[in-house]
Amino acid sequence: MQTDIDPRNLIGRKAFDRNGTKIGTVDEVYLDDATGVPEWAAIRTGLFSRDAFVPLGPSELVAGTLHVPFDRALIKDAPDFGVGRHLSPDQELQLYHHYGLDVSAPPPFPDRDFGKLAGTEDAEA
Repeated sequence: MQTDIDPRNLIGRKAFDRNGTKIGTVDEVYLDDATGVPEWAAIRTGLFSRDAFVPLGPSELVAGTLHVPFDRALIKDAPDFGVGRHLSPDQELQLYHHYGLDVSAPPPFPDRDFGKLAGTEDAEA
């Protein structure tokens, strides 16, 4: 998904599944805690229905509508965490697994030698 999109501009947009079937309307957008990039959208799936979370990473904004690359049935079966609250890391993990998305660990920090520790003495001195 385009990361330069203002998440406030997604709210109220129509959302469609991979087959072009309308899912509902974007109700809320959730940002990644570390990067601030839009990561999840809560889609209101009907007048008396609940909101279903969809991943924004593989989704596209096309002609003012959100296109999610998953079937409507899978989206409607997504775990229900309610809206208006922060998604915990465990809840995000459940959503990633539900959609079959790769949840790889972040790359390790490079191994670097930063010199001697303070308070240690050089044996050669």
